[in-house]
Amino acid sequence: MGEEQGALSITLAIVLMGKKTVLLSMEHGSYQDQAQATFSFTDEDHTLANSIRYILNQDPRVTFCGYSIPHPSDARVNIRVQTTGDAASEVLKDSCQDLMLVCQHVTSTFDQAVMEFKNKQGIESMNITP
Repeated sequence: MGEEQGALSITLAIVLMGKKTVLLSMEHGSYQDQAQATFSFTDEDHTLANSIRYILNQDPRVTFCGYSIPHPSDARVNIRVQTTGDAASEVLKDSCQDLMLVCQHVTSTFDQAVMEFKNKQGIESMNITP
């Protein structure tokens, strides 16, 4: 406990679903223990934070994950990740990739269901007027 920890300050830009750039910075962490860190997502809210939290909690490498919004008027989300030993930043990155795969699956399943509905029912039964 007497060791001094050097705080990590990393800023990354990631793209989710190929549509939006999310700025991410690791605000609290240490060089000695990279298995735990708090990440700050700018211009985000509960929608992304809760989705990432859910995916992170499915990962067996994660021992704790939670998020907070510092203030309702501040468009920022802090996500805390603690792992069994793997670098928290790598686990978060993997979870973001898993979330993208889930979103792609939902989108393709929805698109397929719409196409099947249109083929089965016919566009005339949808009461669409130009």
